[in-house]
Amino acid sequence: MRYYALRRDFPRKEDRKRVVGNLKALREDLKEKIPAKTYGENVLIATWNIRDFDSNKFGHGPRLPESFYYLGELLSSFDLIALQEVNEDLSAFQRLIYLMGDQWDYITTDAVEGSSGNKERMTFLYDKQRVSFEKIAGEIVLSKKRLLPGALQFARTPFLVAFRSGWFTFKMCTVHIYYGSDRGEKLLRRIAEIDSIARHLAKRAKKKAENLILLGDFNITSPEHQTMKALEQNGFKIPEALKKSPTNMFQTKHYDQIAFKEKENEVQLAEKPNSAGAYNYYQKVFTTRQYPQYEKVIKSSLNKRIEKKREALKKTRSSSKKASLQKEIKNLQQIKSSEENLKTYYKNIWRSFQMSDHLPMWVELKINFSTKYLDNL
Repeated sequence: MRYYALRRDFPRKEDRKRVVGNLKALREDLKEKIPAKTYGENVLIATWNIRDFDSNKFGHGPRLPESFYYLGELLSSFDLIALQEVNEDLSAFQRLIYLMGDQWDYITTDAVEGSSGNKERMTFLYDKQRVSFEKIAGEIVLSKKRLLPGALQFARTPFLVAFRSGWFTFKMCTVHIYYGSDRGEKLLRRIAEIDSIARHLAKRAKKKAENLILLGDFNITSPEHQTMKALEQNGFKIPEALKKSPTNMFQTKHYDQIAFKEKENEVQLAEKPNSAGAYNYYQKVFTTRQYPQYEKVIKSSLNKRIEKKREALKKTRSSSKKASLQKEIKNLQQIKSSEENLKTYYKNIWRSFQMSDHLPMWVELKINFSTKYLDNL
């Protein structure tokens, strides 16, 4: 991490002291909760939906300068991270990579077109000192006979990339599955997407005898839900610790998962108590107790949004648009109407656009197969 940039980004000593205090608290917690990196012995793989990074199209941001440091500190705890919801404009993402340091690199898709794609990118972020890119990358497009119901492709195209860490070679496929609804045809499409990518990769793993890791935001509600069954029925294995780790910010849903298809028992999970799980950073940064630190920023942001919508109201001639804008202004004013409302907005919405509404999920894998190799010799 380029900590020296803190002097530039926080010229006021009071601000810098506060941010540094938060960073140190986060570092200590990560050191306790996340396994240590051991050269030549392990690799830490993670997945994280990093919520709308960082278009501010919903108006709850943009991310504050300090948020980039917290995000960078957290991501640096892992070796290889599949990120969802990196947006079309990469300037904020490149700023994050700069803070993380020269040993970090990334591979990303183009922005997904279409309304359901939200112009998102699928991105792999990796530490070049511990993971190498094996020069294979591609998006998965369904053949005509395997299209989803309604002759559809995936809402957001899955992205598969080959990597190596130590003795372990593998391919990773990241997804951001269509959500839609909790019932009806939209739920069926979600299930169909999960089943389709899992079935496709399972056949590939069997045919080519390779290690495959399928991970990302599957929008899985619970381990017992049909969406989870669609993943597991195709032979993908999920560590029990991950099944028990909810990944939404309030830790009630199991949206994100990391699943494996292996060859010759090469996917070897580490066995420490913290070798797999989901990390809740809201216990150390943007905590509920820290609301007073951000109250002025939140109020200023709300005032700007209200003023912007009032200007739009003056210009529009559409009666339906006017009604919509008036409703939005009323809702924003309602948030501002009391400290209780502001605190609820901070807790449930605002801070999730500084970090995310998802928690990162990780797993630690063993990568030293030298003894097995010598035994075979």
